Amino acid sequence: MDGTLAGAMIALGAIGVTLTYSVLQFSNFAHGELISIGAYITYLIAAAISAAVIGSSEALAVFSFGWNVLLAGGVAMALTGFLAWGLDWLLFARLRAKGMAITLVMASFGASMALRAMLELVFSSRPLYYTQELQIARAIGAGILVTPDQLLLVAITATLVGLLYVMWAHTALGRAMRAVSENPALAQVCGIDVPRVVRVTWYIGGALASAAGLMLGLLVQVRPQMGFEMLLPLFAAAILGGIGSVPGALCGGLIVGLSQAATVQFIGAEWRAGVAFVILLAVLLIRPNGLFGRRS
Repeated sequence: MDGTLAGAMIALGAIGVTLTYSVLQFSNFAHGELISIGAYITYLIAAAISAAVIGSSEALAVFSFGWNVLLAGGVAMALTGFLAWGLDWLLFARLRAKGMAITLVMASFGASMALRAMLELVFSSRPLYYTQELQIARAIGAGILVTPDQLLLVAITATLVGLLYVMWAHTALGRAMRAVSENPALAQVCGIDVPRVVRVTWYIGGALASAAGLMLGLLVQVRPQMGFEMLLPLFAAAILGGIGSVPGALCGGLIVGLSQAATVQFIGAEWRAGVAFVILLAVLLIRPNGLFGRRS
């Protein structure tokens, strides 16, 4: 269950990474900070709702949090999506127009450090929590214990991934995104609004990063470093699944999450962080296209 939950969080972030790389041919190392920012925006909005509406923070049914957190999470996804698009408009689009591929990567590193420092300046490094309620884990068979919060978060992840897959595979927007990922110049000649596709790609990536931040904040805590610590697992999952594949990002996230949980169980917690790096190297050496990737 620990591996499934970690895999769900990694998958949501990895989908944003794989979409950005597939459409823009750009590895965005600031994506982890979008996870942190989404978590903090959720916290601020939930706190504001709680202060304005009495009883909004009371536990909802069997869960440890109130409806204010769910509402705040939805609003934060929208706002983080706009923030991701704004970051591209302010910084990356200008460099991309000049054909500066290496500079783009270095700029994403700089944006990552700047955003992380901003969070530490505003919120300090003290961890925050969406709720202080404790839940008793319940047995669901095979010796697995799970809380209602954990089941809900897995269900939310499955819903978001399912909706995104339907959009990617069965809508005009999804076909346009796939066309731009194959050949942006030819897609533009065929009448596809490439700048619009780029905006949508950034927006979806930011929104899913915010959802991953909400999950991480509910299950662990909200910290400025939380997104940066997930960066390597995100890229490992995206590459393992195959760049440009939504189902691949989901499978890659689950494999990385389960591998990390197995490492803690059978080897030691100190090796958890190295598992994603080992998986990344193995995929690059054995199958660079990933599980669901195709040869160019």
